Amino acid sequence: MQEQHPNILTFSSMKLKIFLLIFMIISSCKHIENTSKSNVSKSPEKPNILFILVDDLGLHDLGFAGSTFHETPNIDALAHQSFVFTQGYAGSRVCSPSRATIMTGKFSARHGITDWIGAKTGEDWRSTSRHDKLLPATYVEALPKDDITLAEAFKENGYNTFFAGKWHLGNQGSLPEDHGFDINIGGYESGSPRGGYFAPFNNPKIKDGPNGENLTIRLANETANFMKKNESAPFFAFLSFYAVHGPIQTSQEKWEKYRNKAEKQGIKESGFVMEKKLPIRVTQDNPVYAGLVESMDDAVGIVLKALKENGLDKNTIVVFTSDNGGVSSGDSFSTASLPFKGGKGYQYEGGIREPYLISIPWLLSKKKEISYPVTGADFYPTLLNFANGKLLPNQHKDGVSLRPIIENNATLAERPLYWHYPHYGNQGGDPSSIIRKGKWKLIHYYEDNTNELYDLDKDPFEQKNVVAEFPKISQNLYNQLQNWLTSVNAKYPKADAQFDAEKRKKYEENMRTVRLKNLENERANMLQPNFSPNKDWWGSKITVD
Repeated sequence: MQEQHPNILTFSSMKLKIFLLIFMIISSCKHIENTSKSNVSKSPEKPNILFILVDDLGLHDLGFAGSTFHETPNIDALAHQSFVFTQGYAGSRVCSPSRATIMTGKFSARHGITDWIGAKTGEDWRSTSRHDKLLPATYVEALPKDDITLAEAFKENGYNTFFAGKWHLGNQGSLPEDHGFDINIGGYESGSPRGGYFAPFNNPKIKDGPNGENLTIRLANETANFMKKNESAPFFAFLSFYAVHGPIQTSQEKWEKYRNKAEKQGIKESGFVMEKKLPIRVTQDNPVYAGLVESMDDAVGIVLKALKENGLDKNTIVVFTSDNGGVSSGDSFSTASLPFKGGKGYQYEGGIREPYLISIPWLLSKKKEISYPVTGADFYPTLLNFANGKLLPNQHKDGVSLRPIIENNATLAERPLYWHYPHYGNQGGDPSSIIRKGKWKLIHYYEDNTNELYDLDKDPFEQKNVVAEFPKISQNLYNQLQNWLTSVNAKYPKADAQFDAEKRKKYEENMRTVRLKNLENERANMLQPNFSPNKDWWGSKITVD
Protein backbone atom coordinates (compact mmCIF):
# COMPACT_ATOMS: atom_id res chain seq x y z
CA MET A 1 0.00 0.00 0.00
CA GLN A 2 1.37 3.31 -1.12
CA GLU A 3 1.79 5.90 1.59
CA GLN A 4 -0.06 9.27 1.02
CA HIS A 5 1.91 12.47 1.36
CA PRO A 6 0.83 14.47 4.43
CA ASN A 7 0.77 17.74 2.45
CA ILE A 8 -1.76 16.24 0.01
CA LEU A 9 -4.01 15.27 2.93
CA THR A 10 -3.74 18.77 4.40
CA PHE A 11 -4.56 20.41 1.06
CA SER A 12 -7.58 18.14 0.48
CA SER A 13 -8.83 18.80 3.99
CA MET A 14 -8.49 22.56 3.50
CA LYS A 15 -10.46 22.42 0.25
CA LEU A 16 -13.22 20.49 1.97
CA LYS A 17 -13.36 22.97 4.81
CA ILE A 18 -13.49 25.91 2.40
CA PHE A 19 -16.24 24.24 0.39
CA LEU A 20 -18.29 23.56 3.51
CA LEU A 21 -17.79 27.15 4.69
CA ILE A 22 -18.96 28.57 1.34
CA PHE A 23 -21.96 26.24 1.36
CA MET A 24 -22.94 27.34 4.85
CA ILE A 25 -22.63 31.02 3.94
CA ILE A 26 -24.78 30.61 0.82
CA SER A 27 -27.37 28.59 2.73
CA SER A 28 -27.39 31.17 5.51
CA CYS A 29 -27.90 34.01 3.02
CA LYS A 30 -30.79 32.19 1.37
CA HIS A 31 -32.34 31.55 4.78
CA ILE A 32 -32.03 35.22 5.71
CA GLU A 33 -33.56 36.23 2.38
CA ASN A 34 -36.46 33.83 2.77
CA THR A 35 -36.99 34.86 6.39
CA SER A 36 -36.96 38.50 5.36
CA LYS A 37 -39.55 37.85 2.68
CA SER A 38 -41.81 35.94 5.06
CA ASN A 39 -41.69 38.77 7.61
CA VAL A 40 -42.97 41.33 5.10
CA SER A 41 -46.72 40.78 5.25
CA LYS A 42 -48.51 41.27 2.00
CA SER A 43 -51.42 43.69 1.92
CA PRO A 44 -54.65 41.67 1.64
CA GLU A 45 -56.80 42.41 -1.39
CA LYS A 46 -59.89 42.86 0.77
CA PRO A 47 -58.94 43.37 4.41
CA ASN A 48 -61.59 43.14 7.08
CA ILE A 49 -62.57 46.36 8.83
CA LEU A 50 -63.47 46.67 12.51
CA PHE A 51 -64.56 50.23 13.28
CA ILE A 52 -64.94 51.00 17.00
CA LEU A 53 -66.77 54.24 17.82
CA VAL A 54 -67.15 55.32 21.44
CA ASP A 55 -69.78 57.84 22.49
CA ASP A 56 -68.70 60.99 24.40
CA LEU A 57 -65.17 59.74 25.10
CA GLY A 58 -62.59 62.45 25.66
CA LEU A 59 -59.03 62.06 24.41
CA HIS A 60 -57.63 62.38 27.92
CA ASP A 61 -60.01 59.77 29.28
CA LEU A 62 -57.50 57.16 28.07
CA GLY A 63 -54.34 55.93 29.70
CA PHE A 64 -52.14 56.21 26.62
CA ALA A 65 -53.27 59.81 26.17
CA GLY A 66 -52.47 60.90 29.71
CA SER A 67 -55.22 59.87 32.14
CA THR A 68 -53.80 58.67 35.45
CA PHE A 69 -57.24 57.86 36.89
CA HIS A 70 -59.03 55.83 34.22
CA GLU A 71 -57.63 52.41 33.33
CA THR A 72 -57.82 51.38 29.66
CA PRO A 73 -55.22 48.63 29.10
CA ASN A 74 -56.84 47.17 25.97
CA ILE A 75 -57.14 50.51 24.19
CA ASP A 76 -53.63 51.43 25.32
CA ALA A 77 -52.33 48.17 23.82
CA LEU A 78 -54.16 48.93 20.57
CA ALA A 79 -52.61 52.41 20.48
CA HIS A 80 -49.14 50.93 20.87
CA GLN A 81 -49.56 49.04 17.61
CA SER A 82 -51.44 51.71 15.67
CA PHE A 83 -50.94 54.78 13.58
CA VAL A 84 -51.88 57.42 16.16
CA PHE A 85 -53.04 60.68 14.64
CA THR A 86 -52.19 63.19 17.35
CA GLN A 87 -54.35 65.89 15.78
CA GLY A 88 -57.44 63.79 15.14
CA TYR A 89 -60.79 65.56 15.14
CA ALA A 90 -64.43 64.55 15.28
CA GLY A 91 -66.78 65.94 12.65
CA SER A 92 -68.68 67.89 15.30
CA ARG A 93 -68.77 68.77 18.98
CA VAL A 94 -71.91 66.59 19.44
CA CYS A 95 -72.91 63.11 18.34
CA SER A 96 -75.32 62.93 15.37
CA PRO A 97 -73.41 65.37 13.11
CA SER A 98 -70.14 63.62 13.85
CA ARG A 99 -71.60 60.19 13.08
CA ALA A 100 -73.07 61.49 9.83
CA THR A 101 -69.63 62.82 8.87
CA ILE A 102 -68.11 59.35 9.34
CA MET A 103 -70.90 57.75 7.30
CA THR A 104 -70.86 60.28 4.43
CA GLY A 105 -67.34 61.72 4.28
CA LYS A 106 -68.84 65.21 4.50
CA PHE A 107 -68.56 68.03 7.01
CA SER A 108 -71.70 68.80 9.00
CA ALA A 109 -72.73 71.98 7.16
CA ARG A 110 -72.65 70.02 3.90
CA HIS A 111 -74.67 66.98 4.99
CA GLY A 112 -77.04 69.18 7.01
CA ILE A 113 -77.18 67.31 10.32
CA THR A 114 -75.66 70.06 12.44
CA ASP A 115 -77.09 69.14 15.86
CA TRP A 116 -77.94 65.97 17.73
CA ILE A 117 -81.18 64.65 16.30
CA GLY A 118 -84.01 65.59 18.63
CA ALA A 119 -82.63 68.96 19.73
CA LYS A 120 -85.09 71.83 19.64
CA THR A 121 -84.77 74.61 17.07
CA GLY A 122 -86.30 77.99 16.28
CA GLU A 123 -89.02 79.22 18.62
CA ASP A 124 -89.28 75.77 20.21
CA TRP A 125 -85.93 76.52 21.87
CA ARG A 126 -87.70 78.91 24.23
CA SER A 127 -89.28 75.92 26.00
CA THR A 128 -85.84 75.08 27.46
CA SER A 129 -86.14 78.28 29.57
CA ARG A 130 -82.49 79.15 29.09
CA HIS A 131 -83.30 82.63 27.78
CA ASP A 132 -80.62 82.69 25.10
CA LYS A 133 -80.06 85.54 22.64
CA LEU A 134 -80.50 83.40 19.54
CA LEU A 135 -82.94 80.85 18.18
CA PRO A 136 -80.98 77.82 16.90
CA ALA A 137 -81.05 76.97 13.20
CA THR A 138 -83.05 74.05 11.82
CA TYR A 139 -81.17 70.95 10.69
CA VAL A 140 -81.64 67.73 8.70
CA GLU A 141 -83.17 65.12 11.02
CA ALA A 142 -82.11 61.87 9.33
CA LEU A 143 -79.18 60.60 7.31
CA PRO A 144 -79.93 61.70 3.72
CA LYS A 145 -80.95 58.83 1.44
CA ASP A 146 -79.13 60.38 -1.50
CA ASP A 147 -75.77 59.79 0.20
CA ILE A 148 -73.84 56.60 -0.41
CA THR A 149 -72.85 55.65 3.11
CA LEU A 150 -69.58 54.07 4.09
CA ALA A 151 -71.44 50.80 4.70
CA GLU A 152 -73.08 50.93 1.26
CA ALA A 153 -69.70 51.52 -0.35
CA PHE A 154 -68.28 48.43 1.36
CA LYS A 155 -71.34 46.38 0.52
CA GLU A 156 -70.91 47.36 -3.14
CA ASN A 157 -67.34 46.02 -2.88
CA GLY A 158 -68.47 42.60 -1.71
CA TYR A 159 -68.28 43.03 2.05
CA ASN A 160 -70.67 41.64 4.65
CA THR A 161 -71.74 44.56 6.83
CA PHE A 162 -72.67 44.65 10.50
CA PHE A 163 -73.74 47.35 12.95
CA ALA A 164 -74.05 47.13 16.74
CA GLY A 165 -74.93 49.86 19.21
CA LYS A 166 -75.83 53.52 19.00
CA TRP A 167 -77.12 54.89 15.68
CA HIS A 168 -78.92 58.21 16.35
CA LEU A 169 -79.15 59.11 12.64
CA GLY A 170 -82.89 58.71 12.18
CA ASN A 171 -85.76 56.36 12.91
CA GLN A 172 -87.94 54.20 10.65
CA GLY A 173 -86.69 54.50 7.08
CA SER A 174 -83.30 55.76 8.24
CA LEU A 175 -81.95 52.96 10.40
CA PRO A 176 -78.67 51.09 9.88
CA GLU A 177 -80.39 48.46 7.72
CA ASP A 178 -81.69 51.28 5.49
CA HIS A 179 -78.17 52.58 4.91
CA GLY A 180 -76.15 49.53 3.92
CA PHE A 181 -75.84 47.35 7.01
CA ASP A 182 -76.90 43.71 6.60
CA ILE A 183 -77.31 43.27 10.36
CA ASN A 184 -78.33 45.81 12.98
CA ILE A 185 -78.20 45.02 16.68
CA GLY A 186 -79.21 47.84 18.98
CA GLY A 187 -79.22 50.77 16.57
CA TYR A 188 -82.28 53.02 16.40
CA GLU A 189 -83.31 56.62 17.01
CA SER A 190 -82.17 56.91 20.63
CA GLY A 191 -78.95 58.70 21.48
CA SER A 192 -78.64 57.12 24.94
CA PRO A 193 -79.33 53.70 26.46
CA ARG A 194 -82.97 54.15 27.46
CA GLY A 195 -82.93 51.14 29.73
CA GLY A 196 -79.53 52.00 31.16
CA TYR A 197 -76.40 49.87 30.91
CA PHE A 198 -77.83 46.71 32.47
CA ALA A 199 -80.62 44.47 31.16
CA PRO A 200 -83.49 44.82 30.54
CA PHE A 201 -82.29 47.29 27.89
CA ASN A 202 -85.61 48.74 26.67
CA ASN A 203 -84.20 48.69 23.13
CA PRO A 204 -86.40 47.44 20.25
CA LYS A 205 -83.35 46.38 18.23
CA ILE A 206 -81.73 44.06 20.73
CA LYS A 207 -83.16 41.07 22.60
CA ASP A 208 -82.79 41.25 26.34
CA GLY A 209 -80.40 38.84 27.94
CA PRO A 210 -80.60 37.87 31.61
CA ASN A 211 -81.34 40.67 34.03
CA GLY A 212 -78.16 42.51 34.90
CA GLU A 213 -76.37 41.76 31.61
CA ASN A 214 -74.00 44.58 30.70
CA LEU A 215 -75.04 46.35 27.48
CA THR A 216 -71.50 47.31 26.47
CA ILE A 217 -70.22 43.75 26.89
CA ARG A 218 -73.25 42.38 25.05
CA LEU A 219 -72.57 44.58 22.02
CA ALA A 220 -68.94 43.44 21.98
CA ASN A 221 -69.98 39.77 22.15
CA GLU A 222 -72.46 40.24 19.29
CA THR A 223 -69.69 41.81 17.21
CA ALA A 224 -67.26 39.01 18.08
CA ASN A 225 -69.84 36.40 17.05
CA PHE A 226 -70.43 38.14 13.72
CA MET A 227 -66.71 38.24 12.96
CA LYS A 228 -66.31 34.56 13.79
CA LYS A 229 -69.17 33.58 11.46
CA ASN A 230 -67.66 35.68 8.67
CA GLU A 231 -64.03 34.64 9.00
CA SER A 232 -63.93 33.38 5.40
CA ALA A 233 -65.53 36.46 3.82
CA PRO A 234 -64.49 40.14 4.03
CA PHE A 235 -66.51 42.08 6.57
CA PHE A 236 -67.11 45.66 7.65
CA ALA A 237 -68.12 45.60 11.33
CA PHE A 238 -69.13 48.86 13.00
CA LEU A 239 -69.19 48.61 16.81
CA SER A 240 -70.78 51.80 18.09
CA PHE A 241 -70.94 51.78 21.87
CA TYR A 242 -73.64 53.68 23.76
CA ALA A 243 -70.93 54.05 26.40
CA VAL A 244 -69.74 56.35 27.75
CA HIS A 245 -72.83 58.52 27.24
CA GLY A 246 -75.04 59.31 30.21
CA PRO A 247 -76.74 58.13 32.27
CA ILE A 248 -73.40 57.02 33.66
CA GLN A 249 -73.68 53.70 35.51
CA THR A 250 -71.36 50.96 36.74
CA SER A 251 -71.23 48.00 39.08
CA GLN A 252 -70.56 48.32 42.80
CA GLU A 253 -67.23 46.52 42.36
CA LYS A 254 -65.93 48.94 39.74
CA TRP A 255 -67.22 51.97 41.66
CA GLU A 256 -65.43 50.76 44.78
CA LYS A 257 -62.17 50.20 42.88
CA TYR A 258 -62.12 53.77 41.56
CA ARG A 259 -63.47 55.34 44.71
CA ASN A 260 -60.51 53.84 46.57
CA LYS A 261 -58.16 54.96 43.81
CA ALA A 262 -59.46 58.53 44.06
CA GLU A 263 -58.87 58.49 47.80
CA LYS A 264 -55.35 57.13 47.34
CA GLN A 265 -54.53 59.82 44.78
CA GLY A 266 -55.95 62.50 47.06
CA ILE A 267 -59.49 63.83 46.76
CA LYS A 268 -59.45 67.52 45.95
CA GLU A 269 -61.62 69.92 47.89
CA SER A 270 -63.53 70.97 44.77
CA GLY A 271 -64.01 69.42 41.36
CA PHE A 272 -65.69 72.19 39.34
CA VAL A 273 -65.19 75.78 38.30
CA MET A 274 -67.55 78.14 36.52
CA GLU A 275 -67.20 78.39 32.74
CA LYS A 276 -68.93 81.10 30.72
CA LYS A 277 -72.38 79.51 30.93
CA LEU A 278 -72.18 76.35 33.01
CA PRO A 279 -69.98 74.77 35.68
CA ILE A 280 -67.27 72.53 34.24
CA ARG A 281 -65.44 69.60 35.82
CA VAL A 282 -61.70 70.13 36.24
CA THR A 283 -60.62 66.85 37.86
CA GLN A 284 -60.90 63.20 36.88
CA ASP A 285 -62.14 61.50 40.04
CA ASN A 286 -65.63 60.27 39.11
CA PRO A 287 -65.67 56.59 40.19
CA VAL A 288 -68.92 55.78 38.39
CA TYR A 289 -67.69 57.20 35.10
CA ALA A 290 -64.31 55.49 35.53
CA GLY A 291 -66.10 52.17 35.95
CA LEU A 292 -68.11 52.80 32.79
CA VAL A 293 -64.91 53.63 30.90
CA GLU A 294 -63.28 50.41 32.14
CA SER A 295 -66.28 48.34 31.01
CA MET A 296 -65.96 49.88 27.57
CA ASP A 297 -62.26 49.00 27.56
CA ASP A 298 -63.15 45.44 28.63
CA ALA A 299 -65.48 45.27 25.62
CA VAL A 300 -62.71 46.46 23.29
CA GLY A 301 -60.60 43.66 24.69
CA ILE A 302 -63.31 41.13 23.79
CA VAL A 303 -63.40 42.04 20.10
CA LEU A 304 -59.61 42.28 19.80
CA LYS A 305 -59.27 38.86 21.42
CA ALA A 306 -61.91 37.47 19.03
CA LEU A 307 -59.88 38.67 16.06
CA LYS A 308 -56.80 36.85 17.32
CA GLU A 309 -58.56 33.65 18.32
CA ASN A 310 -60.19 33.36 14.90
CA GLY A 311 -57.02 34.09 12.96
CA LEU A 312 -58.35 37.44 11.76
CA ASP A 313 -55.93 39.77 13.51
CA LYS A 314 -53.37 39.80 10.67
CA ASN A 315 -55.80 40.87 7.93
CA THR A 316 -58.13 43.23 9.81
CA ILE A 317 -57.83 47.01 10.00
CA VAL A 318 -59.02 48.29 13.38
CA VAL A 319 -60.17 51.88 13.82
CA PHE A 320 -60.79 53.42 17.24
CA THR A 321 -62.23 56.89 17.77
CA SER A 322 -64.94 58.94 19.50
CA ASP A 323 -67.76 61.14 18.21
CA ASN A 324 -66.97 64.21 20.35
CA GLY A 325 -65.13 65.34 23.43
CA GLY A 326 -65.67 64.12 26.97
CA VAL A 327 -68.62 65.44 28.96
CA SER A 328 -67.00 68.00 31.23
CA SER A 329 -70.01 70.30 31.38
CA GLY A 330 -73.72 69.57 31.07
CA ASP A 331 -75.39 66.15 30.85
CA SER A 332 -73.64 64.01 33.50
CA PHE A 333 -70.66 66.36 34.07
CA SER A 334 -68.61 63.15 33.89
CA THR A 335 -64.97 63.96 33.26
CA ALA A 336 -62.30 66.62 32.88
CA SER A 337 -60.86 67.29 29.42
CA LEU A 338 -57.84 69.22 30.68
CA PRO A 339 -55.36 70.32 29.55
CA PHE A 340 -57.60 70.89 26.52
CA LYS A 341 -60.15 73.65 26.91
CA GLY A 342 -63.85 72.84 27.08
CA GLY A 343 -65.39 69.44 26.42
CA LYS A 344 -68.37 67.99 24.57
CA GLY A 345 -70.51 70.75 23.08
CA TYR A 346 -67.72 73.33 23.15
CA GLN A 347 -66.05 75.02 20.20
CA TYR A 348 -62.65 74.47 21.79
CA GLU A 349 -60.25 71.56 21.30
CA GLY A 350 -61.73 69.67 24.25
CA GLY A 351 -64.97 69.44 22.31
CA ILE A 352 -63.62 68.12 19.02
CA ARG A 353 -60.11 66.64 19.52
CA GLU A 354 -60.37 62.84 19.71
CA PRO A 355 -58.46 59.58 19.97
CA TYR A 356 -57.84 58.64 16.34
CA LEU A 357 -56.23 55.21 15.95
CA ILE A 358 -55.81 53.11 12.82
CA SER A 359 -54.21 49.70 13.29
CA ILE A 360 -52.96 48.01 10.09
CA PRO A 361 -51.05 44.90 11.16
CA TRP A 362 -49.23 44.23 7.87
CA LEU A 363 -47.81 47.76 7.87
CA LEU A 364 -47.02 48.38 11.50
CA SER A 365 -46.34 46.45 14.67
CA LYS A 366 -45.25 49.40 16.79
CA LYS A 367 -46.90 52.74 17.54
CA LYS A 368 -46.29 55.54 15.06
CA GLU A 369 -47.49 59.08 15.69
CA ILE A 370 -48.65 61.28 12.81
CA SER A 371 -49.27 64.98 13.39
CA TYR A 372 -51.17 65.76 10.18
CA PRO A 373 -54.61 67.18 11.14
CA VAL A 374 -57.39 64.71 10.26
CA THR A 375 -61.15 64.48 10.79
CA GLY A 376 -63.94 61.92 10.85
CA ALA A 377 -64.55 62.65 7.16
CA ASP A 378 -61.20 61.06 6.28
CA PHE A 379 -62.18 57.56 7.43
CA TYR A 380 -64.43 57.03 4.40
CA PRO A 381 -61.86 57.45 1.60
CA THR A 382 -59.04 56.00 3.71
CA LEU A 383 -60.77 52.71 4.50
CA LEU A 384 -62.25 52.37 1.03
CA ASN A 385 -58.79 52.94 -0.41
CA PHE A 386 -57.23 50.24 1.77
CA ALA A 387 -60.04 47.89 0.70
CA ASN A 388 -58.97 48.56 -2.90
CA GLY A 389 -62.40 49.93 -3.68
CA LYS A 390 -63.04 52.70 -6.14
CA LEU A 391 -62.98 56.08 -4.42
CA LEU A 392 -66.12 58.22 -4.63
CA PRO A 393 -64.89 61.84 -4.63
CA ASN A 394 -68.38 63.21 -5.29
CA GLN A 395 -69.51 61.49 -2.10
CA HIS A 396 -66.67 61.89 0.43
CA LYS A 397 -66.13 65.51 -0.65
CA ASP A 398 -64.54 66.67 2.60
CA GLY A 399 -62.37 63.65 3.33
CA VAL A 400 -58.98 62.65 1.97
CA SER A 401 -57.39 59.21 1.87
CA LEU A 402 -54.68 58.91 4.48
CA ARG A 403 -53.18 55.86 2.78
CA PRO A 404 -50.24 57.81 1.25
CA ILE A 405 -49.16 59.19 4.62
CA ILE A 406 -49.71 55.83 6.34
CA GLU A 407 -47.97 53.65 3.76
CA ASN A 408 -45.32 55.94 2.37
CA ASN A 409 -44.97 58.74 4.90
CA ALA A 410 -46.03 61.12 2.13
CA THR A 411 -46.59 64.80 2.78
CA LEU A 412 -50.25 65.65 2.26
CA ALA A 413 -51.32 69.11 1.20
CA GLU A 414 -52.44 71.58 3.82
CA ARG A 415 -56.21 72.01 3.70
CA PRO A 416 -58.90 73.90 5.60
CA LEU A 417 -61.07 71.98 8.06
CA TYR A 418 -64.55 73.25 8.91
CA TRP A 419 -67.05 72.86 11.75
CA HIS A 420 -70.48 74.50 11.88
CA TYR A 421 -72.67 74.48 14.97
CA PRO A 422 -75.44 77.12 14.82
CA HIS A 423 -76.92 75.82 18.08
CA TYR A 424 -76.49 76.00 21.85
CA GLY A 425 -76.61 72.35 22.87
CA ASN A 426 -76.65 71.12 26.47
CA GLN A 427 -73.06 71.63 27.54
CA GLY A 428 -72.42 75.38 27.57
CA GLY A 429 -70.86 75.96 24.16
CA ASP A 430 -71.72 78.87 21.90
CA PRO A 431 -73.34 78.93 18.45
CA SER A 432 -70.28 79.25 16.24
CA SER A 433 -68.35 78.08 13.21
CA ILE A 434 -64.70 77.10 12.98
CA ILE A 435 -61.98 76.96 10.37
CA ARG A 436 -58.62 75.36 11.02
CA LYS A 437 -55.87 75.82 8.46
CA GLY A 438 -52.32 74.87 9.26
CA LYS A 439 -51.53 76.02 12.78
CA TRP A 440 -54.34 78.60 12.84
CA LYS A 441 -57.81 78.06 14.26
CA LEU A 442 -60.46 80.77 13.92
CA ILE A 443 -63.79 80.64 15.74
CA HIS A 444 -66.65 82.87 14.62
CA TYR A 445 -69.38 83.55 17.19
CA TYR A 446 -72.96 84.29 16.16
CA GLU A 447 -74.23 85.92 19.36
CA ASP A 448 -72.02 88.97 18.99
CA ASN A 449 -70.46 88.48 15.51
CA THR A 450 -66.89 88.29 16.87
CA ASN A 451 -63.89 86.11 16.12
CA GLU A 452 -61.20 84.37 18.14
CA LEU A 453 -57.88 83.23 16.70
CA TYR A 454 -55.50 80.66 18.16
CA ASP A 455 -52.02 79.53 17.14
CA LEU A 456 -52.33 75.82 17.93
CA ASP A 457 -48.60 75.20 17.49
CA LYS A 458 -47.71 77.60 20.28
CA ASP A 459 -51.00 77.44 22.18
CA PRO A 460 -52.67 74.01 21.78
CA PHE A 461 -54.83 74.59 24.84
CA GLU A 462 -56.27 77.89 23.54
CA GLN A 463 -55.28 80.16 26.38
CA LYS A 464 -54.49 83.27 24.31
CA ASN A 465 -56.77 84.78 21.68
CA VAL A 466 -54.43 86.50 19.19
CA VAL A 467 -57.05 87.90 16.82
CA ALA A 468 -55.91 91.49 17.49
CA GLU A 469 -52.26 90.60 16.83
CA PHE A 470 -52.90 89.02 13.43
CA PRO A 471 -55.74 90.99 11.80
CA LYS A 472 -54.90 90.00 8.21
CA ILE A 473 -54.73 86.29 9.02
CA SER A 474 -57.98 86.57 10.96
CA GLN A 475 -59.76 88.36 8.13
CA ASN A 476 -58.52 85.94 5.50
CA LEU A 477 -59.61 82.92 7.52
CA TYR A 478 -62.97 84.50 8.29
CA ASN A 479 -63.56 85.23 4.60
CA GLN A 480 -62.63 81.67 3.66
CA LEU A 481 -64.97 80.30 6.33
CA GLN A 482 -67.87 82.46 5.18
CA ASN A 483 -67.33 81.60 1.52
CA TRP A 484 -67.32 77.89 2.30
CA LEU A 485 -70.46 78.10 4.44
CA THR A 486 -72.22 79.94 1.63
CA SER A 487 -71.09 77.34 -0.91
CA VAL A 488 -72.75 74.50 1.08
CA ASN A 489 -75.94 76.48 1.87
CA ALA A 490 -75.32 76.50 5.60
CA LYS A 491 -78.12 77.51 7.95
CA TYR A 492 -77.69 80.10 10.69
CA PRO A 493 -79.27 81.00 14.03
CA LYS A 494 -81.51 84.04 14.28
CA ALA A 495 -81.92 86.70 16.94
CA ASP A 496 -84.77 86.02 19.36
CA ALA A 497 -87.06 89.04 19.39
CA GLN A 498 -88.31 87.96 22.82
CA PHE A 499 -84.86 87.80 24.41
CA ASP A 500 -84.97 89.10 27.98
CA ALA A 501 -81.55 90.10 29.33
CA GLU A 502 -82.74 90.14 32.94
CA LYS A 503 -84.09 86.60 32.75
CA ARG A 504 -80.82 85.46 31.23
CA LYS A 505 -78.89 87.15 34.01
CA LYS A 506 -80.94 85.32 36.65
CA TYR A 507 -80.39 82.02 34.85
CA GLU A 508 -76.62 82.53 34.83
CA GLU A 509 -76.62 83.49 38.49
CA ASN A 510 -78.45 80.25 39.31
CA MET A 511 -75.75 78.30 37.44
CA ARG A 512 -72.98 80.06 39.38
CA THR A 513 -74.56 79.44 42.76
CA VAL A 514 -77.19 76.72 43.04
CA ARG A 515 -76.09 74.47 40.17
CA LEU A 516 -72.40 74.66 41.02
CA LYS A 517 -73.07 73.86 44.67
CA ASN A 518 -75.32 70.92 43.80
CA LEU A 519 -72.66 69.46 41.53
CA GLU A 520 -70.04 69.64 44.26
CA ASN A 521 -72.45 67.92 46.66
CA GLU A 522 -73.17 65.17 44.12
CA ARG A 523 -69.45 64.65 43.58
CA ALA A 524 -68.75 64.45 47.31
CA ASN A 525 -71.60 61.98 47.80
CA MET A 526 -70.34 59.72 45.01
CA LEU A 527 -66.95 59.57 46.71
CA GLN A 528 -68.35 58.62 50.11
CA PRO A 529 -67.49 55.07 51.30
CA ASN A 530 -71.18 54.27 51.82
CA PHE A 531 -72.41 55.62 48.45
CA SER A 532 -75.19 53.58 46.84
CA PRO A 533 -77.30 54.83 43.90
CA ASN A 534 -80.09 52.34 44.63
CA LYS A 535 -80.66 48.84 45.96
CA ASP A 536 -79.43 46.93 42.91
CA TRP A 537 -76.82 49.35 41.55
CA TRP A 538 -78.74 50.36 38.44
CA GLY A 539 -79.74 46.76 37.82
CA SER A 540 -76.19 45.38 37.78
CA LYS A 541 -76.79 43.46 41.02
CA ILE A 542 -79.67 40.99 40.88
CA THR A 543 -81.40 40.74 44.24
CA VAL A 544 -84.08 38.36 45.45
CA ASP A 545 -86.44 39.58 48.16
